Amino acid sequence: MNDSNVPENRKSEPERQLDREIRSLKELLDASKRIVVFTGAGISAESGIPTYRGAGGMWTKYDPDKYASIDYFRKDPSYYWRFFRDVRHDVMNEAEPSAAHRATVELERWGRLSAVITQNIDGLHQKAGSTRVLELHGNTTRFYCFDCRTPYDMPAVRRILEHQLPPLCEKCGGVLRPDVVLFGEMLPVDVIDEAQRETQLCDLLVVIGSSLVVYPAANLPYQAKLSGAKLVIINMDPTPLDSVADLCIHRSAGEVFPQAVEMCSAAS
Repeated sequence: MNDSNVPENRKSEPERQLDREIRSLKELLDASKRIVVFTGAGISAESGIPTYRGAGGMWTKYDPDKYASIDYFRKDPSYYWRFFRDVRHDVMNEAEPSAAHRATVELERWGRLSAVITQNIDGLHQKAGSTRVLELHGNTTRFYCFDCRTPYDMPAVRRILEHQLPPLCEKCGGVLRPDVVLFGEMLPVDVIDEAQRETQLCDLLVVIGSSLVVYPAANLPYQAKLSGAKLVIINMDPTPLDSVADLCIHRSAGEVFPQAVEMCSAAS
């Protein structure tokens, strides 16, 4: 946490740089009336959910061509469900929203946030209290039957998994699947259309924790910039859009975003 009580002349240069970044972000938030927050795996990493790419990421331990592919799921759904049973559902159940998730909710309460657009499938934005979340890749806490489309929630799936792998629909016997977009599937057209509309109408788009390399989702911040919005990128590593952003902060979201939002609240 940035300590505003420390005199400026006693702060180190890294501390002063952090202060400048937080103030710059706060000024952009203050100047905006229609904000869109675009999130990736980095915001949920602070909640204990592993990222997919990078050191220690999910894809360094599990083969995405198997557990995240619709073709392989059709061939052997047990591979996905074994991974989910042994790893994924415990992570989902134990994860709590991060400080950055909660700061996003504050912007919505003030009437400044138009929408959250997320690449994440963990439901943490909703758990934090966000009410308008556009999930580009679905939600791994929801499920449905491949055949009859009957929906299932997490407790029901966990109950079925106790005696059945893969879990089968209690209505028709079809294989259950997560309500997520797997490799080889199209993104939901209605969600993409709404996300594009939001990016074209916003006056500030804040990217939090996304590497901006997965398309077509990663094109949305660029569309916002082309439509006249300011663009902020908060990500630990550089992204392909850093050169066109109005502000880039290469830190964890929890280090800067909640402080900038809190400063806005104090000034409102």
